[in-house]
Amino acid sequence: MNMKYVNPFIVAGKIDRRYFCDRKDESLWLTRKILNGNNVVVISPRRMGKTGLILYCLEGDEIRCDYISIFIDILQTLSLKEFTYTLGRSVFESIAPRGSRYLQSFVTALKSLRSYFGFDPMTGSPTFNIELGDISKPEITLEEIFNYLEGASQRCVVAIDEFQQIGKYPEKNVESLLRSHIQRCSNGNFIFAGSERHMMQRMFLDSSSPFYQSADILELHPIPKDVYVDFVKGNFIEFDRNISEDAIENVYDLFEGHTFYMQKTFNEVFAQTLPGETSDNEEVDNAIGGMIGMQDTLYREILSNIPLKQKELLYAVALNGSAEKITSVDFIRENSLQSASSVQSAARILTEKGLLTVEDKVYRVTDRLFAMWIQRNIGNRLF
Repeated sequence: MNMKYVNPFIVAGKIDRRYFCDRKDESLWLTRKILNGNNVVVISPRRMGKTGLILYCLEGDEIRCDYISIFIDILQTLSLKEFTYTLGRSVFESIAPRGSRYLQSFVTALKSLRSYFGFDPMTGSPTFNIELGDISKPEITLEEIFNYLEGASQRCVVAIDEFQQIGKYPEKNVESLLRSHIQRCSNGNFIFAGSERHMMQRMFLDSSSPFYQSADILELHPIPKDVYVDFVKGNFIEFDRNISEDAIENVYDLFEGHTFYMQKTFNEVFAQTLPGETSDNEEVDNAIGGMIGMQDTLYREILSNIPLKQKELLYAVALNGSAEKITSVDFIRENSLQSASSVQSAARILTEKGLLTVEDKVYRVTDRLFAMWIQRNIGNRLF
């Protein structure tokens, strides 16, 4: 038995392969697709585990040893310039451990930015001193990055998380531009991951889209309950702790199988359970209450910056748990909202802000803990 203290419910950074839960079929499928030269789309709600799955596959021996793996998260990018900067920096950081020969080749390829690179005085290797403002012509720099990928000495796999974000850039034809580069890149494969299903489906299933049918699609669903229950119990037992099966199932049901929230809960419960002890629903409730309480200031700050009509709809969705037909007369009347047009406008803005998500026309508060905070602190109080 491994008695060294480690919390096996990892919620940040890379997941130790020993503590990666299931996803055997998905990881085999994704790895096989990459090894056979396919591009892949991974779609799942936020915090369902798609990022962990992709990193798990990229770090497996089959890909890690024979590919240059590049992972970028573009959720916070707002323009083609930011995308290009993020991609360039990620490529640089991915090849840096391979030595100065790789770095020098990359610097040589980026003719438009060559003068902005620095050099380590000890090793003479290039350093990434580039700032966002140094990229004056992102289209040219992007082409140079793809030229590097095409000429790299090893095959590349590029994973782009929250790929739907490119559809929100102000520049025209970003999808067409990227599609043309990707189509010509014979030395690389691409993983496009996204959490906004309607946008990802438009990009890859709409015949008018540049990316139409350009990749195989994997839709990620919750880990089966029985598999996750065994995973949690096994991790507690490994460290001479225990937890009731009923408590695990209640957490699974509460968060509807959303991996991040379950992992965060059991991370907290595990930390509070001493060797030889058994945790139950009481410890779970305390952990969730503590998690919600820790976010109190943040949630109040978010609400302070939301206009009243948006706030009313956010409350209505949270207090109902989920909501559909939000512009119907019944929903508007039951939740004391103003009009169908105002609800529609508020829903659009809240979705754009990432505070609401919609799947199969059902709206939910994106952050499940935020929804619980609203339920506990707003309740039936008047808006």
